[in-house]
Amino acid sequence: MEKKEQMDSSITVKVRFRGKSIPVSLSPESTVWDLKSSLHPLTDTLPRAQKLICRGQILADSSSLKSLEITSGSKIMMIPSPSLLQADAPLTKTASSAVPNLMKTHPLVALSMGGNPSQRWRISGVVFLGKRNLKDIPDEVWNCASYIRILDISNNHIQELPEKIGTLKSLNKLYLNSNDLSDEKINWDGLMQLKSLTILSFNSNRLATLPPSVGSLTSLTQLHIAKNKLTCIPDELGCLNQLRVLKANCNSISSVPATIGNCSSLAEIDFSNNCLTKLPETFANLKSLKILHLDNNGGLNSLPSNLFEMCRELILLDVDLTGITVSHLRQMDGYEEYDVRHRRKLQKTLDFNFESAKSFDDDNQRKS
Repeated sequence: MEKKEQMDSSITVKVRFRGKSIPVSLSPESTVWDLKSSLHPLTDTLPRAQKLICRGQILADSSSLKSLEITSGSKIMMIPSPSLLQADAPLTKTASSAVPNLMKTHPLVALSMGGNPSQRWRISGVVFLGKRNLKDIPDEVWNCASYIRILDISNNHIQELPEKIGTLKSLNKLYLNSNDLSDEKINWDGLMQLKSLTILSFNSNRLATLPPSVGSLTSLTQLHIAKNKLTCIPDELGCLNQLRVLKANCNSISSVPATIGNCSSLAEIDFSNNCLTKLPETFANLKSLKILHLDNNGGLNSLPSNLFEMCRELILLDVDLTGITVSHLRQMDGYEEYDVRHRRKLQKTLDFNFESAKSFDDDNQRKS
């Protein structure tokens, strides 16, 4: 009887995501975070990578749907973050066929808000254990090892990454942000067994070194090592020729190896808030580079001479709080073309944000 009453009092909202409208049913007392958790297995986008917008306003995680006056039929737009927290791989065939079958009656809350965790993990392949005050990775994770594609255990108190991590043979994305991991407590041999890993995120830990063996993770497309204690990057980084995103901001890195020029797929690099004094000339080999953050490197006084000339897709270069002046940039070959691309991109972003918010807000007003 209690379950029936809960179902009768539930509301169904429609979440617009990548051109599709996704119905989600849950209690009016649920928070925005609960809604994000419900969307997690359905969109393969981690909760904190989601930005939810309704009536032109960004919804705060802690607010209840009731307090926001969100009712059945309300339309919500979900914009996924372009950062490492977005998990954009499609669900496996097994998962995509099983999820709808489990949710025919009172649908989209089942996987993320109720039931047996191991069962949910086996079905979706996604394990989200963020903000649970964990000191160790639960045994249930290892019991589901062969099913897990995405593992997020960020924002806990985990101090050790054991050898068992190597048993997650199907793992594509691993998020270990904001824990208490240090070099000696990470079993790098186990980690290097994850040959299918595309995203590895160690942000906000206590790493002092990145081992040369990282070069064996040749499937990596994103590497996030920001807010640690790193002083250098190993030469073996150059083996990661599928790497598209490298975020190593807020460390104490004083030099970048010339082998970075071999990472031909790199599109976004963040070395801001470090101790860089120069960049290798091989940076100009990064023909796919679009975004380069170098701000707050006070000792950096120059750039590779042909950076603008060779990196013809570059649209954002941030050199604030460095020794590089606008006058210096303007004297470099290819700067004018870069400046045109940069301004065009900024205008497109402003236009898109304005039109999207206006269109969605108008749609909600017509509905109400």
